[in-house]
Amino acid sequence: MAKYLVILESPAKVKTVKKILGSNYEVIASNGHVRDFPKSTMGIDIENDYEPKYITIRGKGDKLAEIKRHVKKAEKVFLATDPDREGEAISWHLKTALKLDDKKIVRITFNEITKKAVKESLKNPRDIDMNLVDAQQARRMLDRMVGYTISPVLWAKVKRGLSAGRVQSVALRMICDREEEINAFISEEYWTLDALVKPEGEKKALVAKFYGDENGKIEIKNEEQVKDIVKKVKKATFKPVEIKNGERIKKAPLPFTTSTLQQEASKTLNFSTQKTMRLAQQLYEGVDIKGYGTIGLITYLRTDSTRVSEEADELARNFIKENYGEKYVSKTEQVKKSGNKIQDAHEAIRPTQIELTPAVVKEQLTKDLFRLYQLIWKRFAASRMENAVYATTSVKIKAAEYIFTVSASKVAFDGFMSVYAEADEEKAEPNVLLNNITKDTKLKLEETDEKQHFTQPPAHFTEAALVKALEEQGIGRPSTYAATITTIIARRYVAKENKNLYVTELGEAVNRIMKTAFEVIVDSSFTANMESLLDMVEEGKVQWKTVVRNFYPDLAVAVENAENELEKIDIEDEVTDVVCDDCGRNMVIKYGPHGKFLACPGFPECRNTKPYFEKIDVCCPVCNEDIVIRKTKKGRKYFGCINNPECEFMSWSKPVSKKCPQCGKYMVEKGTKIVCSDEKCGYIE
Repeated sequence: MAKYLVILESPAKVKTVKKILGSNYEVIASNGHVRDFPKSTMGIDIENDYEPKYITIRGKGDKLAEIKRHVKKAEKVFLATDPDREGEAISWHLKTALKLDDKKIVRITFNEITKKAVKESLKNPRDIDMNLVDAQQARRMLDRMVGYTISPVLWAKVKRGLSAGRVQSVALRMICDREEEINAFISEEYWTLDALVKPEGEKKALVAKFYGDENGKIEIKNEEQVKDIVKKVKKATFKPVEIKNGERIKKAPLPFTTSTLQQEASKTLNFSTQKTMRLAQQLYEGVDIKGYGTIGLITYLRTDSTRVSEEADELARNFIKENYGEKYVSKTEQVKKSGNKIQDAHEAIRPTQIELTPAVVKEQLTKDLFRLYQLIWKRFAASRMENAVYATTSVKIKAAEYIFTVSASKVAFDGFMSVYAEADEEKAEPNVLLNNITKDTKLKLEETDEKQHFTQPPAHFTEAALVKALEEQGIGRPSTYAATITTIIARRYVAKENKNLYVTELGEAVNRIMKTAFEVIVDSSFTANMESLLDMVEEGKVQWKTVVRNFYPDLAVAVENAENELEKIDIEDEVTDVVCDDCGRNMVIKYGPHGKFLACPGFPECRNTKPYFEKIDVCCPVCNEDIVIRKTKKGRKYFGCINNPECEFMSWSKPVSKKCPQCGKYMVEKGTKIVCSDEKCGYIE
């Protein structure tokens, strides 16, 4: 009969850990949290110094009773929940709910589910770290306070079912701010000029790019300017005036943290943050590998540390030496430069056994699991390898008073790139012609290639870009990014189309209220500062109740002011001149989860509905019918002809009734200006 009980967090790990520990150990899972705040109330006793009121989560009573039965039979209980704040809190809740004796229980953690790591953790038991628990409690309470006090304001002022969150509201604001930047952006014209020059005796020409003159770089702003330069250089002699040979180092990457894994999986594999975390969880919890049994393939997936254990580092370097050669082994270790605290009890995300190459495990993994594992394995292997070296050549060519440049590079030593190349890796451009050029080489101008361009607005956020921005500003923590993005998409505040995130009409309304009434909550620096305070709670430097005591009174005042002063967002039933086809009543505007629609006021007797198109009092430039506000299937707003699909006119920017005095085309709003819809015309008012 088993003498010891090990309580894990996830049932998926039970089989893997049980195999490692053998018959002396009973292994069961709590299936996540067993206690939490009640759903019906905030669950925090404000009057009694912010005491939390925890209850057993509905449906977890039977699970607790089952764990109790196992506890009674065991000599010792090992609380082995995940190695982070959340896991520490779950262990504490289990101890409290089960009324466990301090002498009978110990806390253990392992960063990877391998025989060595699990057995090692049993030799190093400790007490529950109450600083970690308090940091999690404080975060949970702050989030609860924001959600349970601000959400009712949104219900009253916009519509029921909306929610506000401490981190999600900041993420929404960042997306809205970017959308405003894009809408207000006005394109500027610029030109590029290439000269195709052929060295004497060669069949191929070099592409020399216009740089400027001896005083520095020159921006070509318009056609007149480019024509003037072309006119001068066509009469001139092209002569090499400076030749530089050198080398460029490309540093080996750091191993993955949670956020860099999410970013790279999005760019390389087109995975959402949620999918990346789900697959990484499976790789961490255990996969059946032929010859190895059930084994965790990667280390713990929620980390912002790039540290690697000495043992794993040594094994990786030996593997590289044997499989790639001594010269590929890194002589030093890359270090992450960051002012932020990192959870250094954790390691970076890495394979648990470097010899389990992607080729070895491929047959046992599903396609997506394999692709993610391969990405993690290659990145870790690359992080222990030498930098790549490029041999570079650059030539300055003078024509009249102007300078053109030609440059090329080729890989001199591939280093880590023999294993790993990032999604946005620039391609080296070897140009053998450059090797033969000297200052005496005669160059003949074959032709010039001048192209018109327009500056582009900032890109919309993708999930990867948003994760990067949140991390750079210190907002949220690795474990929160996927949940934050999933929430704002699920609430229809944000729509995702072709990787890009777009704010919806509903998202705009929520963000407007949050910025007006709760400016501090959606301020990124305030949210980042709160994360720093939670880190200080974890380090034992600040009491968790101090953080909560300082936060709630200001929040309560802001909520009261919002309830009294904020105007309701007008989405009442506005009567229209559209007549119901079924009963003849004038239809009204209703607001549903996808936005506005027309409904018969005779509901429930008459259930007729129609799409609602809001006119902007501008005529379609194609067919002269009304332009209306439309939405894509995912909720992104655009302007289109009411006659669609017969008329295909559409514009992302709002058209105005005025025609361009320069070219006669329709004009659109861009922030506080109106501009011609034709970028080539470039007229602005």
